[in-house]
Amino acid sequence: MTLYSEAKKIVIVILGAVFGAISLNYFLIPANVYASGFTGIAQLLASILQTTAIPASTGILLFILNIPVAILGWLKVGKSFTVYSFFSVAATTFFLELIPIRTISEDILLNAVFGGVLAAVGIGFTLKWGASTGGMDIVAMVLSRMKDKPIGLYFFTLNSIIILTAGLLYGWEKALYTLVTLYVTSRVIDVIHTRHEKLTAMIITKKGAQLQKSIHQKMVRGITKIPAKGGFTNEEKELLIIVVTRYELYDLEHIIKEVDPHAFTNIVNTTGIFGFFRTEGK
Repeated sequence: MTLYSEAKKIVIVILGAVFGAISLNYFLIPANVYASGFTGIAQLLASILQTTAIPASTGILLFILNIPVAILGWLKVGKSFTVYSFFSVAATTFFLELIPIRTISEDILLNAVFGGVLAAVGIGFTLKWGASTGGMDIVAMVLSRMKDKPIGLYFFTLNSIIILTAGLLYGWEKALYTLVTLYVTSRVIDVIHTRHEKLTAMIITKKGAQLQKSIHQKMVRGITKIPAKGGFTNEEKELLIIVVTRYELYDLEHIIKEVDPHAFTNIVNTTGIFGFFRTEGK
């Protein structure tokens, strides 16, 4: 990856952190509506600790919660991905502390919707550029590989705990608005990136051998090669079919652009796989 690409990725991660911090400090925290994953847990803990002798902000708690997750990700998921993800968490913590908490609207529904949209924009673009916002993304990836169950199951379980806790502590109306935020966040992320765990890439290229070599240098993924011919030109080409996780999509896109920028690639959601799919960390 070039220095320009690295710099651009860092800028995207920082912007994602800004969106996440604005979502929390301007919309979700003032309305007592909760985000998904570890961010929601940090919000809940901050709310509970406010009534004790040791209050702590959402940003600081989010950072502390992600330290053991970063160690787990480093060992099980991949070093580059984990470094960028932890940088995203650190940047979010910084902006949460920098940006003051203020009420933009008294309407709880507006806070839930706009908070969810802004959070999703930050998460979606961070994912699109090969990082994550840490927390549950990394934990769910590791658990999914160990148990061979969909990542969505773990997101659903954790978010259900957040919703139930919010309902018990602050009333079921807050829990319902939290559910609205989670739904909006999920839908917007689907538009910007994807929440599907696995994707299938179908690549039509004249440089099948070079592309296969470059992909195998960076990923441990099987590739199916099928002879193909252009419908208009009758040129001989190859169709490469590869199944990747959503976290590998960024790397795959850049490999294709470097080796054959004229390749035609179709990315489709993969709802299930039968047969061998490498799941252990790189």
